[in-house]
Amino acid sequence: MAKGIVIYYTRSGNTQKMAEMIAKAMNDSGLTTACKSVADVKAEQLLDYDAIVIGSPTYYGHMAAPLKQLFDDLVSRHGQLDGRIGAAFSSAANIGGGNETTIMGIIEAMLICGLVVQGDPQGDHYGPVSIGKPDERVEKQCARRGKRIAELTLKLKS
Repeated sequence: MAKGIVIYYTRSGNTQKMAEMIAKAMNDSGLTTACKSVADVKAEQLLDYDAIVIGSPTYYGHMAAPLKQLFDDLVSRHGQLDGRIGAAFSSAANIGGGNETTIMGIIEAMLICGLVVQGDPQGDHYGPVSIGKPDERVEKQCARRGKRIAELTLKLKS
């Protein structure tokens, strides 16, 4: 049975709220999904999941260091995530504050791992972004992304 995980790093709680929204949508769409802080995840545990979603606040246009460390820890497992589903999301303090570069950095690492990343022709194309506390627009984008990830994962992995 296919399953997913949403992994996040947060200081303010904004990225965690987004993670919970995405995980809920994935669960509601039929994909059993866990939601965990990166502090509670080891690289080898990612092998247990068919869909891996990672969210980070934006720090200087990049993902938070603990998330980068998770990817670095995957080096010894290179190639073992090939063909799984990946997605990313981010929060920031400002519009134009580096959200998309943060998401693209996560997606670049996912592509190197061999994950399949689906874009979205509507809304937040690369992944949901929030400026400050998630609002109604962000909630809709997170729900849409979670549903799309679940649908793609179930289609490819079931």
